[in-house]
Amino acid sequence: MTKRLAATLGELKKSGYKPLSVKEEIRKNLICSLQKKENTFNGIVGYEETVIPDVERALLSKHNILFLGLRGQAKTRMARQMVELLDEYIPVVYGSEINDDPLHPISRYAKDLIEEKGDETPITWLHRSERYGEKLATPDVSVADLIGDIDPIKAANLKLHFADERVIHYGIIPRSNRGIFVINEIPDLQARIQVALFNILEEGDVQIRGFKLRMPLDILFVFTANPEDYTNRGSIVTPLKDRIESQILTHYPKNIETALTITEQEADVPAEQKEKVRISDLVKRLIEQIPFEARASELVDKKSGVSARLSISAFENAVSSAERRVIINQEKDTQVWISDLVGVIPSITGKIELVYEGEQEGPFQVAMNLVDKAIRTQFVHYFPNPESLKKKRNQQQAEENPYRSIQAWFDKGNSLNILFNTTDAEKIQQLYRVDGLHALVKKYFKQANEKEAALLMEFVLHGLASFSLISKKIVDNKIEFKDLMGSMLNLGNTGSFSEEDLEGEDFN
Repeated sequence: MTKRLAATLGELKKSGYKPLSVKEEIRKNLICSLQKKENTFNGIVGYEETVIPDVERALLSKHNILFLGLRGQAKTRMARQMVELLDEYIPVVYGSEINDDPLHPISRYAKDLIEEKGDETPITWLHRSERYGEKLATPDVSVADLIGDIDPIKAANLKLHFADERVIHYGIIPRSNRGIFVINEIPDLQARIQVALFNILEEGDVQIRGFKLRMPLDILFVFTANPEDYTNRGSIVTPLKDRIESQILTHYPKNIETALTITEQEADVPAEQKEKVRISDLVKRLIEQIPFEARASELVDKKSGVSARLSISAFENAVSSAERRVIINQEKDTQVWISDLVGVIPSITGKIELVYEGEQEGPFQVAMNLVDKAIRTQFVHYFPNPESLKKKRNQQQAEENPYRSIQAWFDKGNSLNILFNTTDAEKIQQLYRVDGLHALVKKYFKQANEKEAALLMEFVLHGLASFSLISKKIVDNKIEFKDLMGSMLNLGNTGSFSEEDLEGEDFN
């Protein structure tokens, strides 16, 4: 682009400007980006070898695209980033509602203006950020919303008959001419509206209340859909489905490392919180494990999916839970303890859809079970697997059990109550009461400082509870650890187990 942008059609012609279609423009810029080995989609993690190459191939082929995947898989985000592949500015006929190309106008307004003023036709320059349109498909979306309708006020002001093209109020799609338009959850659109979209894609026809305008709109269409909706027969009309040239499957992070990177990038943690609260790699991994457990759970609806936003929200809540505690206790700083993960429950219950059995269990209890399963899964990456120790029968093997001293302490009738709002010093003092707990941590983590060792000590207790070697119960504002058999016998003496008694227990 020149330093001084052309202000009239005549100046534009003299500049040698040559217009490209949106798809040609994106193709040109993508080729340039690939040649420079630039990252096409910044901030999109985990798709480097799967989704991104598919998208690049589709754009090089000048295809309209359908992203097919569950919620929270960055479908819309990728579509929004395609804007960066557009030219920074393009010329537009001044006053045009549909971004008319001065050299190839398609609206009645632009044609009449150029015919009247010729090379003196004023033009303006449109930034690429303004060349993006988006609409969430819902059953109440109308043709008028997307394509347009007759505007009686415009007709009255201009003193025009309703049969005149100039009385049309254009919808969001024509206004996205020469840009990118995204329709999220396309199966939710009524069939008749999908047919109207097909006419635009295939024929270049815009039909509004009897008007049949030959208006070849220049748009890259991107659609998103959930696999369950998309595969239901009739959810996308066949002609429209056939016109979407590339269908690209998205997916959730395939491993914890990718999930960690996404959460670290997306979580909104204020600088003030970062100064007060430290969060260890251990706790980060526990948080990331939760959505993996949810996606594998029989109580969670797999068709709905478990959004990557779950771990992001959980991370923020875990840090805020620790911050709230440090504010209440008037401490200078703290770390996120395992017990702070109780604060992530709202992030879980709000992000998962339960099947019937899950609803019977209850959202809170399902969320607690997912946290316990995350602890159980990650525990064996830090300490010996308690499950394998259960199978050892002879005396020598039993003595090799690294958890023997800890279990013996609880078997003597001892218990440990950790208050959610206790100070760090009080919590550390309580953890040291358990025989063998500190020694176990130091055996496997010799370099851990006091705070790190204390966190691992608490992790051991939660881990042993998740493997049913000791009892864990959440009561009011505390977590209570006891021996497993004694806890069961105490419950049994009542003659029955109440729902309150069983809350937090794991009898696997």
